[in-house]
Amino acid sequence: MSSDRSERLRAIRDAVVNLTESPLFEYRRNNNYFPVIGQGDHYADIMFIGEAPGKNEAETGRPFCGASGRVLDELLASIDLNREDVYVTNILKDRPPNNRDPLKNEIELYTPFLEQQIEVIQPKVIATLGRFSMEFILRRFGAYQANQKISQLHGAVIKVRAAYGSAAVVPLFHPAAALYNASQRETLEKDFQVLKKFDAPAQPGTMRLL
Repeated sequence: MSSDRSERLRAIRDAVVNLTESPLFEYRRNNNYFPVIGQGDHYADIMFIGEAPGKNEAETGRPFCGASGRVLDELLASIDLNREDVYVTNILKDRPPNNRDPLKNEIELYTPFLEQQIEVIQPKVIATLGRFSMEFILRRFGAYQANQKISQLHGAVIKVRAAYGSAAVVPLFHPAAALYNASQRETLEKDFQVLKKFDAPAQPGTMRLL
């Protein structure tokens, strides 16, 4: 079973690596960047979804490995979790130029890979990091809160129905916000406490980069 999940996630990785039709493919190649597929436990109860890789992420192929990644690790530690206990990915699997916001056509191109990752990992809770991630996931699951703002929904537990069963979506501010605003850090720390009810590590030692 474990190898089956790994094989399915590797297939997703290979498809993204060879996604020549992506408007970000040439930018990746010209800068010697890597696609950033995801990292963590393939049986994670909690799946974090950000918006797009930054420069550090594209240079290493690892999600959330820069300053915002350090904040994410600290927030996980505040609820007694390690990166190995969760799965972390983004909507876009390639870095947009100058860290600009994802474009609509880019979101449409990359979200099928994200949907496949969700189907493989089958998380109990999807924690969205930032506005773009929240909006896509809530619309994807037909949540009536989809048109509300993140300032209204952060820290809420929104029940949804996935193909594999019931799940919950917890919208969170992006960890990068905590780098510039102390009050946002406090909000994130408080909102992360909501995740404690979902924080049972599934299979210790199953950290994987894909």
